[in-house]
Amino acid sequence: MGPHSTIKLQVGRKSSYRRTFTLEDVRAFAEISGDKGVHHMKPDGKGRIMVQGLLTATLPTKLGGDLNYIAREMAFEFSRPVFVGDTITCEGLVEKVVPETGRLNVLMTVVCRNQDGKEVLRGRTDGIIRT
Repeated sequence: MGPHSTIKLQVGRKSSYRRTFTLEDVRAFAEISGDKGVHHMKPDGKGRIMVQGLLTATLPTKLGGDLNYIAREMAFEFSRPVFVGDTITCEGLVEKVVPETGRLNVLMTVVCRNQDGKEVLRGRTDGIIRT
């Protein structure tokens, strides 16, 4: 879809994306973001390294990117930590679509769960898709 495509987006549209986070991901994000908290750099007592919250939140942004969605507001609740090696599945749901001249105003909700089915992130985002 190009930025000026005719987009057929309806309430109830679902999408998902799955990713396993690596130590390289955490280190690269630490360099880009500057978030080098000790919990992201050194293993805990169980040998785990925690993934940055905003790195986990890149999963919902991938879903938006697939739609050429431009976020205006994002709110995330981080339910539990994500660690290197965890596989996270993010599911998005279009809750509202309001057409305006040249754009669609869109509200989406997201839920991310780890490989054990436990929720790690819940969120919502308001934004637009140019038409």
